[in-house]
Amino acid sequence: MSIVTVQLGQCGNQIGFEVFDALFRDSHCSQGLCSKRDNEAYQASCRERFFREEENGVPVARAVLVDMEPKVINQTLSKAAQSGRWNYGQHTSFCQKQGSGNNWAYGYSVHGPKHEESIMNLIQTEVEKCDSLSGFFIIMSMAGGTGSGLGAFVTQKLQDQYSSSLKMNQIIWPYGTGEVIVQNYNSILTLSHLYRSSDALLIHENDAVHKICAKRMNIKQISFRDLNQVLAHQLGSVFQPTYSEDSSFHYRRNPLDSGTVGPQACLMPRIFVWSLSATNLSFYPQTGDLMEHLVPHPEFKMLGVRNIPQMSAASLAYSAFTWAGLLKHLRQMLISSAKMEEGINWQVRPPLTGLPPIGKASAHKEHHFNTSLANLVVLRGREVHSADVEGFKDPALYTSWLEPVDAFSVWKTQRAFDKYEKSAALVSNSQLLVKPLDMIVGKAWNMFSSKAFIHQYTKFGMEEEDFLDSFALLEQVVASYGSLGP
Repeated sequence: MSIVTVQLGQCGNQIGFEVFDALFRDSHCSQGLCSKRDNEAYQASCRERFFREEENGVPVARAVLVDMEPKVINQTLSKAAQSGRWNYGQHTSFCQKQGSGNNWAYGYSVHGPKHEESIMNLIQTEVEKCDSLSGFFIIMSMAGGTGSGLGAFVTQKLQDQYSSSLKMNQIIWPYGTGEVIVQNYNSILTLSHLYRSSDALLIHENDAVHKICAKRMNIKQISFRDLNQVLAHQLGSVFQPTYSEDSSFHYRRNPLDSGTVGPQACLMPRIFVWSLSATNLSFYPQTGDLMEHLVPHPEFKMLGVRNIPQMSAASLAYSAFTWAGLLKHLRQMLISSAKMEEGINWQVRPPLTGLPPIGKASAHKEHHFNTSLANLVVLRGREVHSADVEGFKDPALYTSWLEPVDAFSVWKTQRAFDKYEKSAALVSNSQLLVKPLDMIVGKAWNMFSSKAFIHQYTKFGMEEEDFLDSFALLEQVVASYGSLGP
């Protein structure tokens, strides 16, 4: 089954290129540390999911590119063609000559309705080239006008036209210091609309990615491309093929066993993907698989990604890793809300099961424990069968209304990813994003209460009631996540 990616705005198109380039380079890497047969199966699954073949044999990304200005799309198409490795398809891009002026309302209320037919026709054409559609992956930013406003509009139309297909939005959270003066308005309007039309929001914070580049990758002059390559690595580490049964070494899975019981089973459809690899039928986790495990309730849709290790090639040459060490650090990153290995707070501990955390929240705010709703750990590399993930099954890590057997999943493959002999990724639905969400809602409310820049939105058809609806929805999201634990 295939995923159609929709790249929206400058940010979405630049990241989209890096994602496809990272996926292709990894799948064709000769240092996969696995058997030739497993490597061929891995390549075939990646190709089916993210690429299609053209007559000349060059893989073509299953993607639609949308922006309201031509510059970035032209650059993106040119870079893909010049790579010589893969390409975007002909007639898969849409652009105009007038941007959205960093105004969510202009992207949503003007560009959206005006260009709906053209954009949706491009998407339909790409969908028709899939033998079987798994879902949509929508890459966009929240700060500007096209990615945020038009992105929210397109996601809503995808929900209307492809209601049975899963939709995951990959969202770039703006810098806290500000990129655009109205970014907080654009952000709350984007998030509130996506909460109604998307199945999951995979969120990346620009501040966190910037720190990874500076402290882990040792990059002195950080460019947007550096940031985008870190993001592409994070996404590839999750979406590249794996097998999800920890007892399997051949990507095999019993098609009669859904592998899930409990709340998730009735909320998200299981998607099975079979491919013939030598003599083995193989199952490869898909978008539906990920969202089934991680979004057990429609009020909890915000997902965060953490990776370990992350370092420059120069540092990696002098480093060695064990699964025990990697997973110990990854677990502490989870419970302490750390964005990377650097600066993990080792003082944070899970609350003792069965004992109320009296006084803990007020006395140790700096040691706040991050309660999870659901977690997925993806392990890739040498001796992966020896990795012990029991620490992630601790009931103290999770909210009381889900058992760990339902709340935790692990996918493994002996096939290494990128340049790392061993690597782990964590996709978490937890309280991790409550603080940044609460802050951005608070900043937007402070502007709204003084009526700052409201006229820039109302002149394109929005009403103050639309803002109030967005505030109410997101305040409920903050409250719901806050109620998960101490």
